[in-house]
Amino acid sequence: MKEGLDTSTRHPCPVCVRRREATFRHNEARLAHDHHNHSHAPATFGSAFAVGIVLNGAFVVAEIVYGIRAHSLALVADAGHNFGDVLGLFAAWGAYMLAKRAPTSKHTYGFRRSSILSALLNAVLLFVATGGILWEAVRRLMNPAPVMSGIVMVVAGVGIAVNVITALMFASGRKGDLNIRGAYQHMAGDAAVALGVVIAGLAIRLTGLSVIDPVVSIVVALLVVLATWGLLRESINLALDAVPAGIDLEQVRAYLKLVPGVQGIHDLHIWAMSTTEAALTVHLIYPEPVTDQFLADICKELHDNFGIEHATLQIERGDPGVMCSLNEGR
Repeated sequence: MKEGLDTSTRHPCPVCVRRREATFRHNEARLAHDHHNHSHAPATFGSAFAVGIVLNGAFVVAEIVYGIRAHSLALVADAGHNFGDVLGLFAAWGAYMLAKRAPTSKHTYGFRRSSILSALLNAVLLFVATGGILWEAVRRLMNPAPVMSGIVMVVAGVGIAVNVITALMFASGRKGDLNIRGAYQHMAGDAAVALGVVIAGLAIRLTGLSVIDPVVSIVVALLVVLATWGLLRESINLALDAVPAGIDLEQVRAYLKLVPGVQGIHDLHIWAMSTTEAALTVHLIYPEPVTDQFLADICKELHDNFGIEHATLQIERGDPGVMCSLNEGR
């Protein structure tokens, strides 16, 4: 039995059809919603990306100029980190816009999966930038250079303000969208990095020990690695069609098995269509006549209780003489 071709046993779910149509109209607004349905204007994150890129781009230039002038590796290293974040914001913004495009005959799901690729790219950029920071910090640790602590503290202080402002613009969407979470995490992490640089500058001024600058750079780099690891792991999982975080496959399986009249299920798959939407396909063994209401009720339960937006159900009668080729007892 070929899934998708058996029109006698496979029925469209009217709830799912309406939901898929609504997805494209409301996708931008949905990116601003967490599971508690906090509402924000659809244009919020588009503006956040634009403002964030401008602010952080200007700050990168300032950090490079004053970092060289003050002989501060912490400032220059943080500039490299922030430049990676600017590139990441560009990628996230592009994916954010692509995700709103309607499907085409070639891309039947649209470009929503680009948000997953953007989250993965953001994580990789952070690791690359952090590797550069660690390399230069170790080199500077062997040969400490004098640091102008006053300039370091002033520039880093500005960085705290820039990154906190940018992070706050993404805060409302960080729980419901991995792509937005990546942008938020970058900005919040940068605020922490800048705070570390201020502390380093103060410590150097009080002690006169320039070696504090590369030591702080190493500590900051390790903290960034720890903070980024979860983002990298989750984005790789989504790119490999793993079950999205927050959805328990066994609980979904248990629910489907308990649906009245269902005698068995198999070929259950759950994966991410984007950083905000999950999809499901499953074969249900259901010998009774199928109604649209039966399918609509299942789709609604999957959406309301498990956050699955796009459910495709294939019905089988359980004829012992006809075994589905995909039935492997899953």
